[in-house]
Amino acid sequence: MAKEITSRSEDYSKWYIDIVKKAGLADNSAVRGCMVIKPYGFAIWEKMQAQLDKMFKETGHQNAYFPLFIPKSFLSKEAEHVEGFAKECAVVTHHRLMNDPNGTGVVVDPSAKLEEELIIRPTSETIIWNTYREWISSYRDLPLLINQWANVVRWEMRTRLFLRTAEFLWQEGHTAHATKEEAIAESEQMLHVYADFVENFMAVPVVKGRKTASERFAGALDTYTIEALMQDGKALQSGTSHFLGQNFAKAFDVTFLGKDNKQHLVWATSWGVSTRLMGALVMAHSDDEGLVLPPKLAPIQVVIVPIPKPNEEIDKVANAIVEQLKAKGISVKYDQDTTKRPGFKFAEWELKGVPVRLGIGKRDLAKGVVEVARRDTKEKSSQPLDGIADYVENLLNDIQENIYSKALTYRDEHITPVDTWEEFKEVLDTKGGFVSAHWDGTEETEKKIKEETKATSRCIPLDGKEEAGTCVYSGKPSKGRILFARAY
Repeated sequence: MAKEITSRSEDYSKWYIDIVKKAGLADNSAVRGCMVIKPYGFAIWEKMQAQLDKMFKETGHQNAYFPLFIPKSFLSKEAEHVEGFAKECAVVTHHRLMNDPNGTGVVVDPSAKLEEELIIRPTSETIIWNTYREWISSYRDLPLLINQWANVVRWEMRTRLFLRTAEFLWQEGHTAHATKEEAIAESEQMLHVYADFVENFMAVPVVKGRKTASERFAGALDTYTIEALMQDGKALQSGTSHFLGQNFAKAFDVTFLGKDNKQHLVWATSWGVSTRLMGALVMAHSDDEGLVLPPKLAPIQVVIVPIPKPNEEIDKVANAIVEQLKAKGISVKYDQDTTKRPGFKFAEWELKGVPVRLGIGKRDLAKGVVEVARRDTKEKSSQPLDGIADYVENLLNDIQENIYSKALTYRDEHITPVDTWEEFKEVLDTKGGFVSAHWDGTEETEKKIKEETKATSRCIPLDGKEEAGTCVYSGKPSKGRILFARAY
């Protein structure tokens, strides 16, 4: 099976697509630019969703659902917002089909034209803030902490499974606050929630930072981001949180009666992560044999393979192990398929990234042991049957930590400070990763750097220090370093 996967060194892009398809995560659909998420891929997304949902609710947020369709006039109310999404919008113009009078099939009924076109949501700020006008009247209604799990459409022409598709799944939080300080605190809190999830569950280290003005979300006063690094040295924006100020409150006239008995505009935030995280999971950890999944997100954490095939004695031992592992909350599968040989099963479960494989054969049972293989390092060992559940439980924790540690080492080795334009270009071309460089703070310089190197500003790190210097491109004064990288 591994021979069917293009190696990372040969063609990283093809390697990624091979794994996504052959591991059964997703496939292309009949609709251009859209994907079908297959059961195994959706099972991973469900684990992500469940954990994130728990973390959102622990911070006081509630789930709701808003319409898929947004009246075109809503997008006209916030100029910067509509400008940011106008070129990606899918537009519904009619509400009915009819039989083609000239032949077979159907055509759009010309008499069914909508009075106002509807936009299939690219994001929901406008429809939500129009609703919030009805929900908010007093300071007692604040803060309003709402999240929705939904699909959105952004009409992408150059697509790649999970990373960039015309339709994708995500969550979007939209909160309303009485003060600027509360809204900023919310934006920062959710950034830390995202970082916690990506690092501690996905085992992907991130840099937390703020976007430059030109890279902010359309309509935001400030955008916070977590940036991850993939194995090919490219960055991936993995989650964003936006301080929207009062822009949407002004656009949709959302005010509240304050404790001072005066009317005030509401302060807003929005924040989201999407199925793009699935792409990050694949690209950050996997190898030329297939997926490498962190145990906390693996749909199947342990697989038991009988050698050479099931029999009464092996079944008895395997089923006992299954019950012991399930009692510890560990997801386990006993592979009793008699149509496949053990070697084929080993390769199949390796391709799917199952963290731990237990092999049970007649000789193993005679010795009172099982063979344990870990997916991350491919190490094998024989372990006593007595206490095997405890051993596996500890091993899963070790694998989670090891996967993160490996990714962290790679990330840290690929953050490179540079002081000259020549160094900047050389590091991008030969090493990749994040380039830490002085920047003069102008959009013009950012644009020039992107044009000449295809590198974009990723973020101004939150833990960065003020450091006087000289912009690597313009030679003008700089207040500090920011991170640049080529990115997905």
